[in-house]
Amino acid sequence: MAQKKQKKKVRQIGKKKAQKKPLIDPKYKNTFWTIIILVILLIFFIVNNTRHEPEQGPYPPGYKPVNVETNSNN
Repeated sequence: MAQKKQKKKVRQIGKKKAQKKPLIDPKYKNTFWTIIILVILLIFFIVNNTRHEPEQGPYPPGYKPVNVETNSNN
């Protein structure tokens, strides 16, 4: 009778595939991205509220604009 040929498995002792080490530990991945997003939002908030742009457009009738820089001694 015909015998089946068996493939011999080659044992690789001491040879392991190099595993990619993640840059960020997966346990802290969500925390890292949350902090990054909050820092970016904080930067946008600070930039948006510290710029001084001149007011545009005409004022409504009877409106007197209040200047914070001038003293009113009336």
